[in-house]
Amino acid sequence: MPKEFTYRGYSLNQLQGLSMDEFINLLPSRQRRSLHHGFAPEHRILLEKIRKTREALRQGSGVTIKTHLRDMIILPEMVGATVAVHNGKEFVPVEIRSEMIGHYFGEFAITNKPVRHGTPGIGASRSSMYVPLK
Repeated sequence: MPKEFTYRGYSLNQLQGLSMDEFINLLPSRQRRSLHHGFAPEHRILLEKIRKTREALRQGSGVTIKTHLRDMIILPEMVGATVAVHNGKEFVPVEIRSEMIGHYFGEFAITNKPVRHGTPGIGASRSSMYVPLK
């Protein structure tokens, strides 16, 4: 039996039933301060798009929203939506789960590739000239 998700003692259904002010008071201080200032116009537009796709999701069609807003905080009403977050080069699809509530979109779209050290490539050093190409 999987463990039921709770955020600061509230289940997902309870979180979705809270008003925005009540939910903001549950967040860590950085997110709380950010949301107390209110949403910027671009954040408001993204939130409206997500609300529209939630309606489409209920009717059975999966829609992905593309965004550059890496500083958008994930709210309970976004759970279940798929958002493609820009990482500086491409859009990384992020399916929003309940465990992501309170985090930023940018945390789930890594901006750099992990470095793979290993065999030298072409031009890596003077000695790589003599490495046979397979």
